[in-house]
Amino acid sequence: MASETAAKRKCMGNDCENDAGSLQCPTCLKLDMKESYFCSQDCFKRNWSTHKAMHKAKSNFLSNLITPSVVSKPDPDTGLYNPYPTFPYTGPLRPVYPLSERRAVPKSIQHPDYWKDGEPKSERTFTGRTKIEILDKAQQEGMRKVCRLAREVLDIAAAAAVPGVTTDYIDEIVHKACLERESYPSPLNYCNFPKSVCTSPNEVICHGIPDQRVLVDGDILNIDVTLYHGGFHGDLNETYYIGDKAKADPDSVRVVEAARNCLDEAIKLVKPGALFRDYGNVIEKHAKSQKCSVIKTYCGHGINSLFHCSPNVPHYAKNKAVGAAKPGMCFTIEPMIALGTHRDKTWPDDWTSVTQDGKRTAQFEHTLLVTDDGVEILTARFPNSPGGPISMPEAVVETNGVKNGETEATTTA
Repeated sequence: MASETAAKRKCMGNDCENDAGSLQCPTCLKLDMKESYFCSQDCFKRNWSTHKAMHKAKSNFLSNLITPSVVSKPDPDTGLYNPYPTFPYTGPLRPVYPLSERRAVPKSIQHPDYWKDGEPKSERTFTGRTKIEILDKAQQEGMRKVCRLAREVLDIAAAAAVPGVTTDYIDEIVHKACLERESYPSPLNYCNFPKSVCTSPNEVICHGIPDQRVLVDGDILNIDVTLYHGGFHGDLNETYYIGDKAKADPDSVRVVEAARNCLDEAIKLVKPGALFRDYGNVIEKHAKSQKCSVIKTYCGHGINSLFHCSPNVPHYAKNKAVGAAKPGMCFTIEPMIALGTHRDKTWPDDWTSVTQDGKRTAQFEHTLLVTDDGVEILTARFPNSPGGPISMPEAVVETNGVKNGETEATTTA
């Protein structure tokens, strides 16, 4: 009886319809999640970036019940503190707490299934994990609308991202803009994520939690916005230069523009029949040409009535993603590009992912609709959208102590 029951288990892989074997996710076992079976090691590795979201939901729930053993004392003047002072951070960035209270969403706005308990149950059904949905005309219009609204919200947030404001203020801006558009901010309580937007500065790869840290001239900041409206999700992000110092820093410009161009080059390949595994080849080729690396842990994903679903779209070369684009499919491409190593490390908040060497990273994302003859960028920039590409800053060269662009001072007797 036991072997018969085991034989009927289905593999947890998003793109897999095989029966599961005896292979179980070791992290799931540690979290007492005992029904996590895969058909093979390759399938487990291929689905890791989406599967580990289940760990976040479970571990965040436990962390809310257990007080951290070490927390720094709040500054007596400001009340601000670092919740993880003994953590071996990889770069100069630190979390600045306390977080603001969870922002409310009126009941009159349609909520996704995870809004209350943090569990996206619809994504974890067998169909939700394995089926790549082909959207009909009405569903495609629903995606166009929510993606247009998401672009509006991102542009509002980007305009507010200037030196002197906190990332929590960006979260407040995004939350209000979503409500004004009768939309639910999709990140809010998704797998227990505490905020309405992801803000990822400098060495943060993705999933940065908005807090009390003040943006400074010279930062770069990724803002990742997703809206839920009319039963559909629209997802996009961009990385912005904070102040003129960032635009004058060659390394910051190199990684930001490399990430922007990686996405543009990958989108050129999208059409019916294009293999999901091929986008990573062109992304990694361009990243390497700019002496950058491609983060491998996170990938693009299907999106429609579900926030994250099949297909998986890796961004690195020679990946083993399964499947090809068909008209009516919606998915994201969202390459994360780093100045140094591609390896990542997660802060104790179970969300903030940073580069292991502390070097800067940038990301861009669009939601795409495959058409009969190509692709429609549903989250495309408007003519007046903030940000946009810039040229590499001119190298500073000194001759006889005088920098280029300067003139020698003259003296009179």
